[in-house]
Amino acid sequence: MHLSLSTLVSGLLSLSAVTSALPNLGLAKRDSRTSPPSGCLTVGSGGTYSTITAALTALGAGSSTSTACIFIYAGTYASASTDQVYINYKGALTLYGYTTNIGSQKSNVVTFTRNINSATAGSLDASSTFNIVSSNFKAYNINFKNLYGKGAQAVAVTANGDKQGYYACGFYGYQDTLYAKSGKQYYSNCYVEGAVDYIFGNAAAWFGECTIASNGDGYITASSRDTAADTTWYVIDSSHVTAVSGYTGVVYLGRPWHDFARVIYQLTELTAVVRPDGWLCSTTNPEFREFSNTGAGSSTSARNCLDTPTTAKVSKDTLFGSDWKTWIDTTW
Repeated sequence: MHLSLSTLVSGLLSLSAVTSALPNLGLAKRDSRTSPPSGCLTVGSGGTYSTITAALTALGAGSSTSTACIFIYAGTYASASTDQVYINYKGALTLYGYTTNIGSQKSNVVTFTRNINSATAGSLDASSTFNIVSSNFKAYNINFKNLYGKGAQAVAVTANGDKQGYYACGFYGYQDTLYAKSGKQYYSNCYVEGAVDYIFGNAAAWFGECTIASNGDGYITASSRDTAADTTWYVIDSSHVTAVSGYTGVVYLGRPWHDFARVIYQLTELTAVVRPDGWLCSTTNPEFREFSNTGAGSSTSARNCLDTPTTAKVSKDTLFGSDWKTWIDTTW
């Protein structure tokens, strides 16, 4: 069959019209955020306030219950070892970092740093670069770092509030990087780096499409679930477990901090950084699970203390309850 040029062009134009009417399936680069959303206070060069703490004071931290937001301009904000960003805002609070691509943590240009260990600070919480005890808290496109390094516990973020969400954020440390301490917490497209127990605590925490990167020998998770009746999990879902450039060792997926530790890796790529034995069992009651993972470190044939064969993934409904869409940002 031979088509005339006019017929072919007409057909292509019709196809183009149909294609343009199809839904966007998420392949396009996500939007930037280079100016403050309406109503946000601003921090940094070009902003009204020089520090987060000053902006929180202006909002009435500790007393105000109004919904509020803070936009942070690009920069590295270094805190003295004696200083900590402590967030105890009573209303819903959102922190936005300047970015040219909201969907990629690699594009983050807002970083907060501190350099102190828990022994010097007096506690794990006190060593944190950010100590966030607010509920209904969200952070977008911000990196949090504790620069102390090897030798002691030194926390980048203590997340100690209910219904907290972190989107394309980075958490950097060595031992005890992210203290996912309590409450319901959601981490989407985040980056978490460390060596020893670097995701730890007893929150009901979901890590979705995150990169979890080891920079030294140790254990990725250390759940502190205390009782069999406790409904919390650490759920690592659709993520990538890897090593930072230059680290060639192998690590455990986790060990119990408290007796009833409970962690699942599901639909996740486990690279060769994962030890064949996978888990360290130092208590009698941990619940460690793996479901439908891939990668060079995903074989479970030599695993320690892996719980009974897992035939289904954990859902957000199971972890958070059916109202999770009321506080998780599903559109960002």
